[in-house]
Amino acid sequence: MVTIELTWDDGADRSLGLPVYASAGAAGADLRANLGDRGSLVLQPGARALVPTGLRLAIPEGFEIQIRPRSGLALKHGITLPNAPGTIDSDYRGPLGVIVMNAGHVAFEIAHGDRIAQMVVAPVMRAAFSEVDALDATSRGQGGFGSTGVSS
Repeated sequence: MVTIELTWDDGADRSLGLPVYASAGAAGADLRANLGDRGSLVLQPGARALVPTGLRLAIPEGFEIQIRPRSGLALKHGITLPNAPGTIDSDYRGPLGVIVMNAGHVAFEIAHGDRIAQMVVAPVMRAAFSEVDALDATSRGQGGFGSTGVSS
């Protein structure tokens, strides 16, 4: 098990607690909106906002944190994360905010303490990049979007 060190932003509501896994098999730990005195924010259809969590992270080298939408919010209200999955790099130490978007048809209120996203800890592999004169041939070749599900 890897340990993610966390600290609170100045003025954050610490009573919300640290991220937690909602079940024994959950891959993602829930992140909460830490809106403080603001109380809530309303996202109109098509709007997006950076929602603070009140947290800062220290992620070990060789890992990242992926920020992902909550499926219930997406299905019931059209609330999603436009850059999903968002990546938090191991060398970032700034405030953890979540870009939330309302893809639904009605305004949506995010209240202080609401679960707004989930974070997944994942290993990272770095690659070496090498320029070559030609790439090896494959059966797929240059077939692009939708090309693998079409039969001739």
